[in-house]
Amino acid sequence: MTSKTIAFIFARGGSKGIPGKNIALLGGLPLIAHSIRQARACQAIAQVVVSTDDEAIAEVARQQGAQVPFLRPAELASDKASEWLAWQHAVSHCLRDPSIGPFSVFISLPATAPLRQVQDIDACLKRYGQGDVDMVLTGTPAQRSPFFNMVQQRPDGQVELVMPGQYHRRQDAPPLYDLTTVAYVSSPEFIMAHQGIWQGRVALVSVPRERAIDIDEPLDLYLAECLYQRENHA
Repeated sequence: MTSKTIAFIFARGGSKGIPGKNIALLGGLPLIAHSIRQARACQAIAQVVVSTDDEAIAEVARQQGAQVPFLRPAELASDKASEWLAWQHAVSHCLRDPSIGPFSVFISLPATAPLRQVQDIDACLKRYGQGDVDMVLTGTPAQRSPFFNMVQQRPDGQVELVMPGQYHRRQDAPPLYDLTTVAYVSSPEFIMAHQGIWQGRVALVSVPRERAIDIDEPLDLYLAECLYQRENHA
C-alpha cells in the first residue's frame, strides 16, 4: 500500500474549563483553525479529518478546509469518554470511506496545542518513519524531577522525595520529559488492535515549551495568546 498520512483533530463540544474551547479565539482565529492550518501546511499530510460531536465546530472545520465525514457519537464525546475509543471510531470510519482510506499513518494534532509549528509535525512523522516504534509522542524537558524536587505526602503528613537516593547530582540523572499534546503518530493497524499507547513501542520527540502549551483552562488561553502575539508581532 502506498504510504498515506491522514491528520486527525479530535474536538468535542462539551468543554467545562473553557466553554466552547475548541472554537475560542486565539490570535483572531478559532482554536481549531490553528491545527487545521498547520496540518494543511505539512507536505507529508494528504488530508485533514475532524472528529467532533458539535455542529458549530464542524462548520468552522469545513471553513478551514478540513473534512468532517461524520459526527462523533455522544457516548464518545463526554469528558469521561476514552480518547482511544474516539481514535478507533474515526480510524474505522475513514478506512471504510473511499474518499479517505486506505491510509498507513495516523497523526492526531489536538486543537488544544495551537502553538506547534509545522517543523514539529515533520519531526514526529520523521521519527515514526524510522520504523522501529508503534507510537510517537511529544514532550518538553521536565521542570521538576522526582529525584530532586518532586515530593509526596506520607500518611503522617510529612513529605518525602518521590524517588530518593538514586542520584545526588543533576548531571548524573537521566533526562526527563513532561508529556505534551503537540502530536501523536501511529498506524491505523496499531490503533485498531490495541487499547492504549503503552501497549506498543513508544518514542518521544522533544518540543520547546513555548510551542507545547496545552490549553485546558482560561490561564492557558491567556498565556497562549501572549506567546502567539510575541511570535507574530515581534
